[in-house]
Amino acid sequence: MLLPNPAISPASSDNFQPDAAKQALRKQIRQQVRQARQQLNAEAQNQAAKALVQQAQLLPELQHAQHIALYMSNDGELDTAPLLLYLQQQGKTLYLPVLHPFTPGYLLFQRYNAQTPMHLNQFGIREPKPDVTAIMLPVQLDVIFMPLVAFDAQGQRLGMGGGFYDRTLSALPKTSQKPLLVGLAHQCQQVETVPTEPWDVPLPLVLTPEQLWDFR
Repeated sequence: MLLPNPAISPASSDNFQPDAAKQALRKQIRQQVRQARQQLNAEAQNQAAKALVQQAQLLPELQHAQHIALYMSNDGELDTAPLLLYLQQQGKTLYLPVLHPFTPGYLLFQRYNAQTPMHLNQFGIREPKPDVTAIMLPVQLDVIFMPLVAFDAQGQRLGMGGGFYDRTLSALPKTSQKPLLVGLAHQCQQVETVPTEPWDVPLPLVLTPEQLWDFR
């Protein structure tokens, strides 16, 4: 199996010149929101992670989904471990993002279970050791749970700034019903407005421990 090579994507962020003022505002929002979520203590994080599972159980599309991508939490992000365990118990096939080994700035989604060999990537985040036989294309996934730094009431998502998800998902057919993109966040990560760039991929759904935000 050949690894997908999406480097020549017409929607790639490399085709756009970022607006300097907008980038400065995005950087400021990132700093403020990351600080807010990092201040949550261990008990608050634990309760939020449990509440996230309860909210996920109310998502109708999740009940019928089989191939689901998640991610390992980092930098004060909402802990995904309880949700991952719940999905495994429900018999779902899970996938984790892996940095593309040949195309910088892109992700692959690789099948994961408790026996999957793991390592730390260049950002210090745990991910599966690359296995070409376990790769699933994004369009073949039913649901992708995505990390985010901030979101607003229009479903705009602000990531860490690397653009990995935006580049990877930009090649999805506009008419495709799969995958369903769901952002995961603490409630404190909601902001009034996310300054957007042309390459940003908006989210139809954001799940917090308190509620489901549906922007469809």
